[in-house]
Amino acid sequence: MNFTYYIFYTLSKIIARTFFQYRVIHPERMIESGPLILAVNHQSYFDPPLAGICSKRAVYFLARKTLACIPLLGKLLPAFNVIPVDRDGNDKTALKKIIHLLRSGEGVVLFPEGTRSPDGKLQKAHSGIGLIIAKTKAPVLPMRLFGPYEAFPKNSKKINFRPITIVLGEPIYFTQEELTPSDRSDRELYQRLADRVMKAISALELPRELK
Repeated sequence: MNFTYYIFYTLSKIIARTFFQYRVIHPERMIESGPLILAVNHQSYFDPPLAGICSKRAVYFLARKTLACIPLLGKLLPAFNVIPVDRDGNDKTALKKIIHLLRSGEGVVLFPEGTRSPDGKLQKAHSGIGLIIAKTKAPVLPMRLFGPYEAFPKNSKKINFRPITIVLGEPIYFTQEELTPSDRSDRELYQRLADRVMKAISALELPRELK
């Protein structure tokens, strides 16, 4: 964890806990070494740091390439372990980078839905995460955020100080049989893997006392 990442990581924890009563349910399920895909639902701009601070190690994130054009922030993105991605098309450079990081034993935060939910509800998973799973055989930790949409919804400029909780699921270890294409296309395999991850995310619920 480099110094800049550590500072941002620490500030994110302080802000989340102070202003949003941030809670992590089942933190013991986090895998702190070796390759790991942290698969999270996407509701808000807050989601990447909220997912990242669940892990004690530095993890990597995807962010749209246009953020690099913002003064100062653009220069800091590499120190935050942010991988720029072109959302207008298939960004093979970003995809290769993620696959390389996972094969090197790193952790990567991915949002199966691709973009923020317009209404706070779970959306259909894109096949991209399935492709990455098939290529790397990395375990997946399903994680579900509750509250970011109410705190800072899409297309809103107002931040609401609402409680935010993230629930960690049991890690998913895919078998070789599950990662082997059938007679159908590779894309169908990728979508099937993505759907399984999204199903695991949707199964996570808030503890009864927090509802």
